[in-house]
Amino acid sequence: MNDQVNDRTDEYEGSVEDRCHLALEIVQEVANEIGADKVGIKLSPFDGKKDSNSEAVATYMANALSKLGVLYLHVMEPREAANKSLLPITKAFDGTLIASGGYGKSDGDKPIDQNYADLISFGRMFLANPDLPKRFEVNAPLNKHNRSTFYTNDPVIGYTDYPSLQVAS
Repeated sequence: MNDQVNDRTDEYEGSVEDRCHLALEIVQEVANEIGADKVGIKLSPFDGKKDSNSEAVATYMANALSKLGVLYLHVMEPREAANKSLLPITKAFDGTLIASGGYGKSDGDKPIDQNYADLISFGRMFLANPDLPKRFEVNAPLNKHNRSTFYTNDPVIGYTDYPSLQVAS
């Protein structure tokens, strides 16, 4: 979908609509097979090499996904956006919107309270702290994630080796 990396020369290049067409075709086929109420998609329009108009692409996708009736849209926002970049996307999407992008305990409720998102994803923080809800509850220190262990073939290192919280009963 990104015009900075999409070098296709067929019906899936060019306008925002054309660049979104393939993803929407796939979502439609999955929805036809299992039901749109079981389909969600994650978009990272502001991550990495940015589209020349990331907001337009993401908003177009949000609107089209609403029409398809998908259950949720998970959008990665830039950490520096301060709850502003997803507002047009939030308005365009009728389903459950999950926001992620560096939220922590102290600022994770704000987007929900302001009707900016329905849920917050904690990503790396949850990976390093499988007991994250309990840590939030008791204001316990958090394990720092180790990025070098992400996406490895090792079934233990980086996924099950973070220390658990020991809470006195």
